[in-house]
Amino acid sequence: MTAETSQTLDRGLRVLKLLADTDHGLTVTELSHRLGVNRTVVYRLLATLEQHALVRRDLGGRARVGLGVLRLSRQVHPLVREAALPALRSLAEDIGATAHLTLVDGAEALAVAVVEPTWTDYHVAYRAGFRHPLDRGAAGRAILGARQGGLKEPGYTLTHGELEAGASGAAAPLLGVTGIEGSVGVVMLSDAVPERVGPRVLDAAREVADALR
Repeated sequence: MTAETSQTLDRGLRVLKLLADTDHGLTVTELSHRLGVNRTVVYRLLATLEQHALVRRDLGGRARVGLGVLRLSRQVHPLVREAALPALRSLAEDIGATAHLTLVDGAEALAVAVVEPTWTDYHVAYRAGFRHPLDRGAAGRAILGARQGGLKEPGYTLTHGELEAGASGAAAPLLGVTGIEGSVGVVMLSDAVPERVGPRVLDAAREVADALR
C-alpha cells in the first residue's frame, strides 16, 4: 500500500474478487483468514458492500457477489467495444472480411463489436448482439480452447459452415485480460480461410488484449 491508496477500499475490492472466484460463497471466518484481518473488519466490509447490493449473505451466513455488480457490468461492453474498434477496423480492411469481437455471456458467445470492410463488393452480414453456442463457430471455439488449455500453435481456430452455410471463420482468443473471456475473429464467404488470415487474426487479438490491459 502507498500513501495515495485507501486500505479500506483495497480490502473491499479484495473481498469482491475473492467472492467472484467462488461458486459457493465464503464465510466471515474464511474471508478473515484469506484477507489476514480480524472478523470485525470483515463484518464492516460486508455490511458496507451489502448496502450497495454488491454483496449478499445467504441464510447460512455465506457471503456471495450481489446483484449490484450487474448494474456496473452493463457499462463494460461499451468500454470494451471502444477499445477494440481500431484493431477491428484495421483487421476488416486488411482482410476484406467482417471482423468481430466476441465475449462470453453465460453459455453463449455474444458479438459485442462488429466492423465490416468498406471496399469489398460483398461480405457476411454479422451484427453486434448476435449470439451462438460457445461450441459452434470459430469465435466460441477459440474461447473454449483457451479456457480448456487446449490451444496449440499457431493459436487460432478455423471453421467452415458451422453458423452459416458457405461461410468460414477464423478467431483467436483474448489472452491475459483479467475478467474478460473473449475472442477476435473474421467471418467470410469462402470454402476455406486463406492462409494469411489466421496469423492476422492472431495479431489483432493481441492488439485488442493490449488495449484492454
